Amino acid sequence: MDREIALQTNRIRVSKLTRAIDASIRQSEQRPIVVFNASTRLSGLSQNAGFSLLTSLALRAEGIPVVHFVCNRGLTPCVLGTDRDNPLTKPPCRECVRTSRFVYAGADVHSFSYNANEEMEQQLAGLDLQALLTYEYEHIPLGRLVLPSMRWILRRHHLQNDSDTCSLARAYILSAWNVYTEFSHLLASRSPRAVVVFNGMFYPEAIARFAAHEKGLPVYSHEVGMLPFSAFFTEKEATAYPVKVDNEFQLDHTQNERLDKYLSDRFQGNFQTAGVKFWPEMKQMDGGISEKAARHQALVPIFTNVIFDTSQAHANTLFEHMFSWLDTVIERIKQHPEILFIIRAHPDEVRPGKESRESVADWYHRNHLSDIENLIFIPPDEFISSYDLIQKSKFVMVYNSTVGLEASIMGKPVLCAGKARYTQVPTVFFPETRKAYEKLLEDFLSREGIDQPQEFIRNARRVLYSQLFRASIPFDQYLEEDGVWRGYVTFKEFDLAALEPERSDIIQVVVDGVLKGELFIRDL
Repeated sequence: MDREIALQTNRIRVSKLTRAIDASIRQSEQRPIVVFNASTRLSGLSQNAGFSLLTSLALRAEGIPVVHFVCNRGLTPCVLGTDRDNPLTKPPCRECVRTSRFVYAGADVHSFSYNANEEMEQQLAGLDLQALLTYEYEHIPLGRLVLPSMRWILRRHHLQNDSDTCSLARAYILSAWNVYTEFSHLLASRSPRAVVVFNGMFYPEAIARFAAHEKGLPVYSHEVGMLPFSAFFTEKEATAYPVKVDNEFQLDHTQNERLDKYLSDRFQGNFQTAGVKFWPEMKQMDGGISEKAARHQALVPIFTNVIFDTSQAHANTLFEHMFSWLDTVIERIKQHPEILFIIRAHPDEVRPGKESRESVADWYHRNHLSDIENLIFIPPDEFISSYDLIQKSKFVMVYNSTVGLEASIMGKPVLCAGKARYTQVPTVFFPETRKAYEKLLEDFLSREGIDQPQEFIRNARRVLYSQLFRASIPFDQYLEEDGVWRGYVTFKEFDLAALEPERSDIIQVVVDGVLKGELFIRDL
């Protein structure tokens, strides 16, 4: 299937569902739901675009009015339409608008175009990067709201104060204001009961979320879940993955078996995230590392993250950022030559099309860390098993990586330096302050043995199961890979009845979450 066939397939199948809704479902007079996702596709249908569209169709099939807030050359540029090498390049609006016309045919659409704000343009013209990223206009922190998008598209945490970066910041700020004014107008004219957006961190959805919260409206954001073709919905911040795990929830025999099966596949590298398979192969720790480890008293692996990922904004509580943590860790490594440390770079740092421009590898070489005898660096494209390292470790160090939760399940003590999607429940050692972290790190390095609380293991299993099978809402009944781009989908053939909550617990969870404010949790 090529790109055009995938697009036409989606157009035909979505149109079929839309016509069925118009023919058989009477839309109520209730206040509508507004759905907005301008940041996950240009052409084709990404997984998150598919989740957004399916949610709107399920609501309409229940007779709930839905308004799609749709960009019609209203962002200059949008995030995916940004050329990071030349920010002044115009975005591919024609391609995007055509796709929107296909997938929203027959829907209630409020489109927005770009309207210049000359006063703001003059204010922004002479500002440097620091001033731009702290810029506010009519009480709205526009600079702060565009910062995660800047970091994500430029693939770095520390932005460069050059003309290209400043030009992009100005363009994002002006576009964010345009979204704010247009979205505020929509809220005033249609008086919706709730808003559904993609993750709420990319600037178009972030400013829409801000505007809706000003009106006291609930805003539900979504991100890809932890299982293939699954979505995670929340009224909080989707990229923080704040899954609620009740104290009463305990795994039964069947649930434990289901989790063990998942972990068995995971430990062999058989998993995908957002349609991407990070591990084409998984190799055991080679002889050279094993021999070097044998000459030391203990082994401590250190797992890093992708510095520009939107999840990092939530992680930076003890340390300013991940590299600040790594700088601190290096000092301890030098003080403990009896221990072998292995820094493991995240494979997503070299994902084609998403390569990091501020990587752990760059940090490692820039600081001449190859001179440290008791330190080994594993680059992101070297597929040595993280789980093999964990099994042979004294304890495990992470910033906010999911591997920390898995290591805890494996029975290894985990020292966590950043707020993670699992630290809301006692699963790992996560001190409250940087000073307490540094003290505990020294204690772990110096003491002979470290006890792993059984409570951590039980809780880690409860948290991971909840994230995987209760909070990850699977849409594989409705979506499949399009065979063109990794992470992009086409609608399967299904009739309108498949969107009835009475026939699908998945649709029931989504509809009840949006309409009633219930947790997006399956009873599984």
